[in-house]
Amino acid sequence: MLSVLRVHLPSDIPIVGCELAPYVLLRRPDKSHGSDDVPESSPLEGHFLRYKWYRIQSDRKVAICSVHPSEQATLQCLGCVKAKIPVAKNAWQHHRVLHERAASAVNENGNEDDEMFGGRYNNAAAGAVNATLTTSQPSTNLTNGAAPLYPAAVAQRNGGETWFEVGRSKTYTPTADDIGHVLKFECAVVDAETKLTVGHVNTLLTSRVIPAPSPTPRKLIPVSGVDVQGHMEDGRISSGTFTVLSYNILSDASATNELYSYCPSWALSWPYRRQNLLREIVGYRADIVCLQEVQSDHFEEFFSPELDKHGYQALFKRKTSEVFSGSAQTIDGCATFFRRDRFSHVKKYEVEFNKAAQSLTEALVPSAQKKTALNRLVKDNVALIVVLEAKFSNQGVDNPGKRQLVCVANTHVNVHQDLKDVKLWQVHTLLKGLEKIAASADIPMLVCGDFNSVPGSAPHALLAMGKVDPMSSELAVDPLGILRPATKLTHALPLVSAYSSFARVGLSGLEQHRRRMDPATNEPLFTNCTRDFIGTLDYIFYSADSLTVESLLELLDEDSLRKDTALPSPEWSSDHIALLAEFRCKARIRR
Repeated sequence: MLSVLRVHLPSDIPIVGCELAPYVLLRRPDKSHGSDDVPESSPLEGHFLRYKWYRIQSDRKVAICSVHPSEQATLQCLGCVKAKIPVAKNAWQHHRVLHERAASAVNENGNEDDEMFGGRYNNAAAGAVNATLTTSQPSTNLTNGAAPLYPAAVAQRNGGETWFEVGRSKTYTPTADDIGHVLKFECAVVDAETKLTVGHVNTLLTSRVIPAPSPTPRKLIPVSGVDVQGHMEDGRISSGTFTVLSYNILSDASATNELYSYCPSWALSWPYRRQNLLREIVGYRADIVCLQEVQSDHFEEFFSPELDKHGYQALFKRKTSEVFSGSAQTIDGCATFFRRDRFSHVKKYEVEFNKAAQSLTEALVPSAQKKTALNRLVKDNVALIVVLEAKFSNQGVDNPGKRQLVCVANTHVNVHQDLKDVKLWQVHTLLKGLEKIAASADIPMLVCGDFNSVPGSAPHALLAMGKVDPMSSELAVDPLGILRPATKLTHALPLVSAYSSFARVGLSGLEQHRRRMDPATNEPLFTNCTRDFIGTLDYIFYSADSLTVESLLELLDEDSLRKDTALPSPEWSSDHIALLAEFRCKARIRR
């Protein structure tokens, strides 16, 4: 007979807006085990699974700590602290008496703090406490998960608690009404004919529901010298500009408790992170979005359909799998999205550095060394290049017969710090490919991504300066000879880092943003912040001859992050920060 062996949640701390999806392990009638659902519409040998979710409300009114929302609040009276009245267990029921005594004493002495202990304070305080502790009432006509709409919540009494039924599907998404309350999940095997429960009902209790943390919004800061207010909520500054976002979102496979032990486990869970990331990405309202470390399954099942609802068309390039040994669905890659009302898709190019490595070894490496060379060069990294046509026109340009194209490259370069030659070779290979595209059409270029290279490194110098110093120490390690001669490490694209615009002289009001920049490199102090590393790895480069930077998304600083942690955190769900730049095309492009 069908039976439930175990139920558990990936995280027992529920957050408003983040779906709870219990894992239910079953024993089927044939003695096999599995976790597939058995709904009433498809019973298994006369039995199916029934789920229920309850919000548990205690008769004892409870307040939740505003600083630690998963914990019960403890109340402390400033007046008692000042009067040095000791805190005793259950002292709050005698609190008014204590205040009356203290008020009488201080009034006799004419103490200037009499209002702190006087009747007016007591009445106000009592009102405030009562307002805080008011228990929320159940909502009517609830619906959640995949369950259909059903009537008002069913209430059950159990001792000093009331259980309000809030869901009848396997999954449940906590709402604001649930904040501060424990949720209960029930899973039972039901006879399909009698509709009676068979055997033991499996249950689990969560911690108290907490509100989703809300980081301080980041503003769009004008850098072009135009006196405009660039708040994200105000939308685009003008119809002739467009915005580009680059963001390494940290794949779920990489977001382990071992690597990020300082981040609460619930904040590392994918159900929480994906909703938090989606809110952040959608909130930026970028016209073009370049994401890195997007797992294949998350692109297909989450990001593509969710961003489609917000008007984005999606393109994806998965990393190759010569090195990767896990599930094909968890291989990450680069995803580029663009707003359908702002751009149309013209062409897509896919760069597989593994294929370039094979071509290189065939041409340059002796047969006896090819295996060694491929082991060093083949790292599965990719780049996604998309050519888009703008559906908007530049202000001040009256030439409707011209097309405005833009080429957007999105990449994630190899991470290994002991393979600096491979890192530089990948960047050079990408730039040479972009040069060929630029040669075929005079087209603005945007090069975005996580380059795993700090400012001043050889890959950064190649991108920003168009060449590498032949005396660079990073050229010393080149066992395959792929970087020689150093004079070949050049490109002709007029690329400039967008965030270097913060370092421009003559723009007032940017002092606080310049303090978040490295004056030696004109790059952000950090775009990646963990306990083990803090520095800049992510960039948006643009063609300075055909594009100008209008605005930049403000950078985070130490004050923007929680003092006791690094990234990721409950507020920011990646170990990287998002970069966003607003551009204006200088000229139209010929057909």
